Amino acid sequence: MGLEPESVGPDIGPVAAIRGLRVEIDGRVIVDGVNLEARPGTVTALVGASGSGKTTTGLALLGEYPPGARIGGDVRLASEGLVGYVPQHPAAVLNPARRVSALLTDIARSQVRHLPRARRRAAVRERVVRALAEAQLPDGETLLRRYPHQLSGGQQQRVVLAQALLLGARVIVADEPTTGQDALTKSRVVGQLAAVAARGIAVVLLSHDLDVVRALADDVLVMRAGRIVESGPAERLWSAPRHPWTREQLGAQREFTPLGRSAGTGEPVLRIRGLIARHRDGGAHGRPTTVLRVPDLALYPGTSLAVVGRSGSGKTTLARCLAGLHRDHEGEVLLGSTALPRTLRSRDRGQLAAVQYVFQDSRAAFDEHRPVLHQVARTAVRLRGTDKEAARQETLTTLTRLGLPKDLADRRPPQLSGGELQRAALARALLARPRVLICDEITSGLDTLNRRGLLELLAQLLRDRDDLSLLLITHDLDVAALAHHIAVLDAGELVEQGAAPRVLTAPEHPVTASLLQTAATARASTRGT
Repeated sequence: MGLEPESVGPDIGPVAAIRGLRVEIDGRVIVDGVNLEARPGTVTALVGASGSGKTTTGLALLGEYPPGARIGGDVRLASEGLVGYVPQHPAAVLNPARRVSALLTDIARSQVRHLPRARRRAAVRERVVRALAEAQLPDGETLLRRYPHQLSGGQQQRVVLAQALLLGARVIVADEPTTGQDALTKSRVVGQLAAVAARGIAVVLLSHDLDVVRALADDVLVMRAGRIVESGPAERLWSAPRHPWTREQLGAQREFTPLGRSAGTGEPVLRIRGLIARHRDGGAHGRPTTVLRVPDLALYPGTSLAVVGRSGSGKTTLARCLAGLHRDHEGEVLLGSTALPRTLRSRDRGQLAAVQYVFQDSRAAFDEHRPVLHQVARTAVRLRGTDKEAARQETLTTLTRLGLPKDLADRRPPQLSGGELQRAALARALLARPRVLICDEITSGLDTLNRRGLLELLAQLLRDRDDLSLLLITHDLDVAALAHHIAVLDAGELVEQGAAPRVLTAPEHPVTASLLQTAATARASTRGT
């Protein structure tokens, strides 16, 4: 396997090329015979379902492969063809112990050493602020003081993009860059990647979001089970798709099964009163900043509540407070009539089982050194006292129901795709038999068909279990429309809540109306209508 720089000029050929890539792990072929060219100033999109090999192909441009993989084929880069990578889950590549300013300043310092010492600090600051603005973080001055965990997923993603732009990458591999983004932010990311390409940088876009691909791509490669099944100019592929899978994806409808039928009567299963959450810039002893205020919010048995808002509005902070993962808050979180302790460590086994959290970044939620099956089964053992063999069998049944067969469950997390790990994370939460299931953007990394399957499964769970309630953190108003109730957050404030049909058809707050209008406009623009 070669990863070789060569003298390929940007005006006469690709800045990066893959020829006959084959990646095999323990006899399982992940990628087979893939060819790809990334040309300056163009966007080349790899589309396909979770597990199709998109990320493995994209990482090959960086010379990165899964542990224990057997590699065949060839990867060539132009001279000085630095490749930047924006991962689907950016928290995995941001040092949690360093503030955003340090993460970016280290890169900028190496680029101003030729300047007189007296001018370096100002030059570094200028480069960092410009990179943040180019990555669609206009409030970057404020974010510089924060740590990665104090940012939303969308903000983390844009910080990583800023790093790549600071490094002067000739190729940007963007892995699901709009995952977990609201419609406005998604539109901005599309604009930013288009601007990156306009500067002569080659963009390799890995995405399941066909609306975004349609808006950006010059060339499209469709992957299925590790192979390229169709490729060509974007216009031709949209107008005359040749492969059945491509036609199925393009023809998929947006309608899904509503999430349950209960009217939500009786006492709430979960209630929030007077919640005020803070971040502390600079660590535990830093200056507190209020990031969330929720005076009153309730989730009723057998119902679903969707929490929507733009990236950075406080959605994930709210979910973390409910799950005991954000300790710096005041107010009450009631499970039934019992106030839940603020932190996980203070909750007993029953309380831990009752409120389960499925993270947006599923990869970070698993130990990469132990098989997925073992980690999922441990939930039933630890929280319900199930014996190991019974837990194993229950785990296999649950994973199979979620579309993860035994041969994948026996593997370690790095050998699974993000979508496969997301299903494993959902299985782990379900094995606790929770009363409240918190799902943080868990459909955002899935293609249309897999998203439909997961939402139908959640709907079936609510129908089958009267004692289960669902809290959905989502940027997708099509998903939110499936819920019974919707709560809208903006800049850390709860600005509106109510029955989903009323909120989506007769919004009372300008922010809600703006979200609906932005979603409609973004959908029309990405679809070319």
